[in-house]
Amino acid sequence: MTIKTKKDETPSVTLHDKFGRALNSLRISVTQRCNLQCFYCHREGEAASKNEMTKEEIAKIARMACEFGMKKIKLTGGEPLLREDLPDIVREIAEYANEVSLTTNGVLLEKYAQTLSKAGLKRVNVSLPSLNPEHFRRITKKDCAQQVKDGIKAAVQSHLHPVKINMVVLKGINVDEIPKAIDFAQEVGAILQLIEFEPIQPENYVHWKTFHYDLVSTENWLKEKAVSIQENPLHKRRRYILEKNSSPVCVEIVQPMHNSTFCENCTRLRVTSNGKLKPCLLRKNNLVDIVSLIRKGASPDELREAFRKAVMLREPYWKRRNEELQLAFA
Repeated sequence: MTIKTKKDETPSVTLHDKFGRALNSLRISVTQRCNLQCFYCHREGEAASKNEMTKEEIAKIARMACEFGMKKIKLTGGEPLLREDLPDIVREIAEYANEVSLTTNGVLLEKYAQTLSKAGLKRVNVSLPSLNPEHFRRITKKDCAQQVKDGIKAAVQSHLHPVKINMVVLKGINVDEIPKAIDFAQEVGAILQLIEFEPIQPENYVHWKTFHYDLVSTENWLKEKAVSIQENPLHKRRRYILEKNSSPVCVEIVQPMHNSTFCENCTRLRVTSNGKLKPCLLRKNNLVDIVSLIRKGASPDELREAFRKAVMLREPYWKRRNEELQLAFA
C-alpha cells in the first residue's frame, strides 16, 4: 500500500484508536540524558535506558508517523539539546512534517535557537520552574535560572512561535510566583503553561506528597481575570487571555491527574528514547518495540503494523465512570 508522505498533503490513511480518536501527533524522546536534576521529572514515563536511537532511526519512525497523519512531531528528552545531532534530526523531519517542535529545559537554548529555527523547528516549550534563582536551584540542583530566561528570549527572537513557558506549580515553592511568571511571559511574548505535578516515576511520589498543588483555585482566579477563554484542541485545555497594560497574555492550565477530559481528548502517540512506541504516558506495560524491527531490516508493512498495534492499545487512563461516557465509547 502506498501512502502519501509529502508535506501538507492529506494522508491516505489516518489511524484511529478503538475509542475513535484520530492520531495527529507524535512525541519522541531523543535522550534520557539531562544537565538538570529536577525532582519532579517524569522522564516521559520511561524506564532508565542508555540505548538511544540513532538520528536515522528517529527520522524513519517520524516519517512513518507522518504517513499516518501524525504530522506534528515534538522532540523531547531528557534534554534534547545535549544531542549534537539535534539540528540534523530537526532538518530531516521538517522535510515531511507540518510542524516540528521541541521541549527543553532551556539551559542551552540561547546557543542553539537560531540554528534550530533555520533547520526547520517551528516552536518550543521551555521549562522554567521558578524566576527566583534560589528556588530554581532548589528544584533543579543547578544555578541556571538566568540562562533559561536568556534562552526563552533567544527563542522568541529566532521566530520560534509560539514559545511556551512550562511552569510546574509546586506547593511551598513557586505558587506565589504565578503573577510574576505571567508578567514575564507577557514581557517576552510567550505563553505560560501552569502544569500540575504528575507522580509518574516511583521516585516522584515522595516529592508529590509534599509539593503537589491543586490548580483548581488558580484556574478559578484566571477565570475571574480573563478577558476571553479559548480552548486548546489537544486535551481540551483551556486558555485564559489576560490583559495587562493593554497587552494580552495567554495562560494555559495543564491538569492531567485524575482528569478524564484530558485523557479522552488525547490524540498523541509517544516514542521512548530506546525506540518503543508508547501509547500512554502513564502506562509502561503496553509498549511496542519498533526500533528492533528497524534494526532487523523489517519491511515497511511490518513497521506500519507496529504502529497499528500501538494505536489499538491506546485507551484513556483516567476514565469517567458515568453511563454517558460508557455509551459514547461503546
